[in-house]
Amino acid sequence: QDDPLLQIPSAYSQINLMQKVRFKPSEKWDFKYGFHYSTTSPYGRYDRHNRFRNGTLRYSEWNYGPQVWMMNNLAVNHMGGNTMYNQLSLRLAQQSFEESRIDRSLNGDERTTNTENVNAYSVNLDLVKSINSKNTLYYGAEYVRNNVDSKGVLTDITTGLDENGPSRYPVSTWSSMAVYLNDELRLNDLLTLQAGLRYNQFKLDADFSNNIAFYPFPFTSAEINNGALTGSLGGVYRPSEKWAIKASLGTAFRSPNVDDIGKVFDSEPGSVTVPNPDLDAEYAYNFDLGIAKVFGEIVKVDITGYYTILQNALVRRDFRLDGQDSIVYDGQLSQVQAIQNAAVANVYGVQAGIEVELPAGFMFLSDLNYQVGEEELDDGTTSPSRHAAPLFGVSRLRYQNNGLILELNAMYQGKRSFEDLAVEEQGKDEIYAKDADGNNYSPGWYTLNLKTMYKLNDTFSLSAGVENLTDQRYRPYSSGISGAGRNFILSVRADF
Repeated sequence: QDDPLLQIPSAYSQINLMQKVRFKPSEKWDFKYGFHYSTTSPYGRYDRHNRFRNGTLRYSEWNYGPQVWMMNNLAVNHMGGNTMYNQLSLRLAQQSFEESRIDRSLNGDERTTNTENVNAYSVNLDLVKSINSKNTLYYGAEYVRNNVDSKGVLTDITTGLDENGPSRYPVSTWSSMAVYLNDELRLNDLLTLQAGLRYNQFKLDADFSNNIAFYPFPFTSAEINNGALTGSLGGVYRPSEKWAIKASLGTAFRSPNVDDIGKVFDSEPGSVTVPNPDLDAEYAYNFDLGIAKVFGEIVKVDITGYYTILQNALVRRDFRLDGQDSIVYDGQLSQVQAIQNAAVANVYGVQAGIEVELPAGFMFLSDLNYQVGEEELDDGTTSPSRHAAPLFGVSRLRYQNNGLILELNAMYQGKRSFEDLAVEEQGKDEIYAKDADGNNYSPGWYTLNLKTMYKLNDTFSLSAGVENLTDQRYRPYSSGISGAGRNFILSVRADF
């Protein structure tokens, strides 16, 4: 290609359709129905097109087929004054999703197509009950079910003949049932306490028979049935109108899903991730403490620190499949890996923000996030966690006058050196830059962006913007594709 800065292939198109209907027969009843439909064109996976093997490109093709999503949802709200609730919300939703992955090795005759279809159903019931002027209860229930179908097809591009191939996921069902109760107690004008309990039951059934002919799985099915009670306790103390101190303790629970337990994919060059039906749930214990202060009606500063301990953390590690540490995957002998329960992982960090009221309609706002994550490896050493991002933030200078809003903002992210990359990330040549020593790292970056909105009248408003004003070349941490260059946005909105 003539321009080395063009990321080919990455272009795609997308269509989104939406329809909403509202029926309000009385002041107490409100019915809302929404229909959403979205589809994309086929598009290439840019980072996989840049993967090498033995000094040459790995793939001739690596593309996604059209991603299709549809959702129907119905929401019913009732404002009542009975003994059970003051407000009731019932939400019913049905979603269907389809995506596919298509790849072919360089100079290969065999194209692999993996197609996934997911049908999801959910019911949410939420109720609010005011016990008195100081005490409010929030309680409800939830049910979610996902039906997952996964198929693989091998196509000989010289003859056009198709045959069954390995699938990405097992045919499976995943369901979740939960009930919860939260209590908010305003003891006085200075102190508010919150406490909550939630019980979740997860069930997963997976059938691996669609892959038995292709991989040496020592199992044909898997079942997970996990339940746990989690809770939280917190409070907000306001010693004055200009001070707020908040703290909370909480526990969390996550049961393995279909992606964790059953996916087959090339996780990194030379490795393949295989199913692991023996996963346990992971548990988190979290504490956070935050302080907010207003100075002279002009400046507001807030800062929050947090610490999370994750036990039985689900991470990808080397594995043996039916006694083998390597298998042939996509024509290549690959190291076997699987999602496994690590001993422990820790994440801690700080979030800070500032708002400054300036003269003549100007305002300055800034938010900054810093976090550190580490997880225990099999040999007892620790590695940085891939999911803990480098330092990032956004700063805004805003002007507002009548119907006009102007904003100049800067978005930025810190550097992540090779030594600070997770062990599993250090070998991903296709998504990271090279430092002076030839090692992979994630450079720091920033973009400047200009946005404006003008309200013409009660009905029409105009919005425009220029993103990445200086046309920086940048790539968000752990992403396989760089961000957009200088681009322009224009929209018209009508409210009636």
